[in-house]
Amino acid sequence: MRRLALALPDTLEGDDHFGFSVLNKGKQKGFAWSWAERVVAKKPRVPRPDVLAVRVANESEKQLLLASDEEKFFTEPHYNGFPAVLIRLPRIDVDELNELLTDAWRSQAPRALVKEFDERAGGGA
Repeated sequence: MRRLALALPDTLEGDDHFGFSVLNKGKQKGFAWSWAERVVAKKPRVPRPDVLAVRVANESEKQLLLASDEEKFFTEPHYNGFPAVLIRLPRIDVDELNELLTDAWRSQAPRALVKEFDERAGGGA
Protein backbone atom coordinates (compact mmCIF):
# COMPACT_ATOMS: atom_id res chain seq x y z
CA MET A 1 0.00 0.00 0.00
CA ARG A 2 2.78 2.43 0.93
CA ARG A 3 4.59 1.75 -2.36
CA LEU A 4 1.41 2.37 -4.38
CA ALA A 5 0.52 5.61 -2.59
CA LEU A 6 4.02 7.08 -2.67
CA ALA A 7 4.29 6.38 -6.42
CA LEU A 8 1.66 9.10 -6.98
CA PRO A 9 3.08 12.60 -7.68
CA ASP A 10 3.59 15.00 -4.77
CA THR A 11 2.36 12.44 -2.23
CA LEU A 12 3.49 12.81 1.37
CA GLU A 13 3.29 10.26 4.16
CA GLY A 14 2.09 11.47 7.55
CA ASP A 15 4.70 11.91 10.28
CA ASP A 16 2.39 11.37 13.22
CA HIS A 17 0.03 8.72 11.78
CA PHE A 18 -0.23 6.32 8.87
CA GLY A 19 -1.77 8.28 6.06
CA PHE A 20 -1.08 9.88 2.71
CA SER A 21 -1.79 13.33 1.36
CA VAL A 22 -1.10 15.46 -1.69
CA LEU A 23 -0.20 19.14 -1.64
CA ASN A 24 -2.98 21.32 -3.06
CA LYS A 25 -2.83 25.13 -2.83
CA GLY A 26 -0.27 24.92 -0.05
CA LYS A 27 -2.30 22.50 2.08
CA GLN A 28 -1.93 18.77 2.59
CA LYS A 29 -5.11 17.05 1.42
CA GLY A 30 -5.47 13.53 2.81
CA PHE A 31 -6.56 10.81 0.43
CA ALA A 32 -5.88 7.59 2.39
CA TRP A 33 -5.28 6.84 6.06
CA SER A 34 -5.38 4.08 8.61
CA TRP A 35 -8.78 3.65 10.20
CA ALA A 36 -9.10 3.91 13.96
CA GLU A 37 -12.00 1.96 15.43
CA ARG A 38 -14.00 2.99 18.48
CA VAL A 39 -13.89 -0.31 20.40
CA VAL A 40 -15.06 1.03 23.75
CA ALA A 41 -17.42 4.01 24.03
CA LYS A 42 -15.79 7.19 25.32
CA LYS A 43 -12.32 5.64 25.03
CA PRO A 44 -9.70 6.51 22.41
CA ARG A 45 -10.02 4.91 19.01
CA VAL A 46 -7.76 1.95 18.27
CA PRO A 47 -5.74 1.87 15.01
CA ARG A 48 -6.70 -0.99 12.68
CA PRO A 49 -3.81 -1.77 10.31
CA ASP A 50 -6.05 -4.13 8.33
CA VAL A 51 -8.50 -1.35 7.35
CA LEU A 52 -7.76 1.66 5.17
CA ALA A 53 -9.96 4.75 4.80
CA VAL A 54 -9.89 6.11 1.24
CA ARG A 55 -11.39 9.30 -0.18
CA VAL A 56 -13.90 9.01 -3.00
CA ALA A 57 -15.12 11.66 -5.41
CA ASN A 58 -18.63 11.99 -3.99
CA GLU A 59 -21.49 10.29 -2.15
CA SER A 60 -22.66 8.47 -5.30
CA GLU A 61 -19.28 6.82 -5.76
CA LYS A 62 -19.23 5.94 -2.08
CA GLN A 63 -22.64 4.26 -2.29
CA LEU A 64 -21.66 2.35 -5.45
CA LEU A 65 -18.56 0.94 -3.75
CA LEU A 66 -20.47 0.04 -0.59
CA ALA A 67 -23.13 -1.76 -2.63
CA SER A 68 -20.59 -3.55 -4.83
CA ASP A 69 -19.02 -5.74 -2.13
CA GLU A 70 -19.94 -5.46 1.56
CA GLU A 71 -17.17 -7.89 2.53
CA LYS A 72 -14.59 -5.52 1.06
CA PHE A 73 -16.08 -2.05 1.63
CA PHE A 74 -17.92 -0.61 4.61
CA THR A 75 -18.53 2.59 6.52
CA GLU A 76 -19.44 3.70 10.03
CA PRO A 77 -21.50 6.57 11.46
CA HIS A 78 -18.34 8.71 11.88
CA TYR A 79 -18.08 8.80 8.05
CA ASN A 80 -21.75 9.64 7.37
CA GLY A 81 -21.84 12.51 4.91
CA PHE A 82 -18.08 12.31 4.32
CA PRO A 83 -16.71 11.14 0.95
CA ALA A 84 -14.66 8.13 2.09
CA VAL A 85 -15.04 4.37 2.33
CA LEU A 86 -13.35 1.87 4.59
CA ILE A 87 -11.57 -1.04 2.92
CA ARG A 88 -10.77 -4.40 4.50
CA LEU A 89 -7.25 -4.82 3.11
CA PRO A 90 -7.11 -8.63 3.24
CA ARG A 91 -10.11 -8.73 0.86
CA ILE A 92 -8.74 -6.47 -1.90
CA ASP A 93 -6.20 -7.28 -4.59
CA VAL A 94 -3.28 -5.03 -5.47
CA ASP A 95 -4.69 -3.82 -8.80
CA GLU A 96 -8.00 -2.73 -7.29
CA LEU A 97 -6.24 -1.07 -4.35
CA ASN A 98 -4.00 0.80 -6.79
CA GLU A 99 -7.04 2.01 -8.73
CA LEU A 100 -8.80 3.16 -5.55
CA LEU A 101 -5.70 4.96 -4.26
CA THR A 102 -5.18 6.67 -7.62
CA ASP A 103 -8.82 7.78 -7.73
CA ALA A 104 -8.55 9.03 -4.14
CA TRP A 105 -5.39 10.96 -5.03
CA ARG A 106 -7.17 12.46 -8.05
CA SER A 107 -10.00 13.69 -5.83
CA GLN A 108 -7.54 15.72 -3.73
CA ALA A 109 -4.75 16.69 -6.14
CA PRO A 110 -4.65 19.98 -8.05
CA ARG A 111 -6.22 19.72 -11.51
CA ALA A 112 -2.98 20.68 -13.25
CA LEU A 113 -1.10 17.88 -11.48
CA VAL A 114 -3.80 15.35 -12.39
CA LYS A 115 -3.63 16.49 -16.02
CA GLU A 116 0.16 16.14 -16.03
CA PHE A 117 -0.11 12.68 -14.44
CA ASP A 118 -2.64 11.58 -17.07
CA GLU A 119 -0.50 12.88 -19.93
CA ARG A 120 2.57 11.02 -18.62
CA ALA A 121 0.50 7.85 -18.19
CA GLY A 122 -0.76 8.16 -21.76
CA GLY A 123 -4.40 8.26 -20.76
CA GLY A 124 -6.99 10.26 -18.96
CA ALA A 125 -9.67 9.92 -16.39
